[in-house]
Amino acid sequence: MSSEKKPRVAVFKFASCDGCQLSLLDCEDDLLAVAGVVDIAYFPEASRRMLKGPYDIALVEGSITTHHDAERIQQVRRQSGVLVTIGACATAGGIQALRNWNDVADYVRAVYAHPDYIQTLKMSTPIAEHVPVDLELRGCPINKQHLIELVSATVVGRKPNIPAYSVCLECKRSGTVCIPVARGVPCLGPVTQTGCGALCPRFGRGCFGCYGPMESANTAAWVKQLRDLGQTDEEIARAFRSFNAWAWQFRQASEEAERA
Repeated sequence: MSSEKKPRVAVFKFASCDGCQLSLLDCEDDLLAVAGVVDIAYFPEASRRMLKGPYDIALVEGSITTHHDAERIQQVRRQSGVLVTIGACATAGGIQALRNWNDVADYVRAVYAHPDYIQTLKMSTPIAEHVPVDLELRGCPINKQHLIELVSATVVGRKPNIPAYSVCLECKRSGTVCIPVARGVPCLGPVTQTGCGALCPRFGRGCFGCYGPMESANTAAWVKQLRDLGQTDEEIARAFRSFNAWAWQFRQASEEAERA
């Protein structure tokens, strides 16, 4: 990136709810600081100014669900220096990836009055299954402070300081009692990457896995523990099939539980 001009940033949306883009807008004062060091060249959610590429940094939200999406992400990749996927849809297929275990045509017939108007792919897949990805930011939605850190680090050319450890460490740091141990409540915290500050366990709820699998997640071992907590294989499979269902560690765990 040239030191003579601001890096050009673009934000692209594919199949998603826009929540991760809204997280960027929620940064408010921090976003203004970022806007002072980058040129936001393309961001339909926030601006009417649409400048053509190339772009130094591209933030991509959403999964690939149509033939048009599959073609467009190739174009985005070609015009982007650093491509960053943001959110569970872009990094793991999103909640819409639940269709990957079924016949999408059944859903189309059930939802739409004229199914023949709908053109879609059989699967919802993350961006990395279509083009090389330089960095990814997990979460449903993403942690806005993680996004600011990622953009800031990318601008100056250093590695972003984004934690990859599990939610369990957040519980220990905050003094939250381990709810699987103390109360027998099923929880995905031991295999889920932190990012939310262990929000659900602090309120007595098991972690839902919003930030996807942690680094080196041992899902096979945790499946055994969930069985010891009284969870059926059907309940275990369902637990892993949420926002990050197509992340390979979670996908493997749910399919193994389903086969058991």
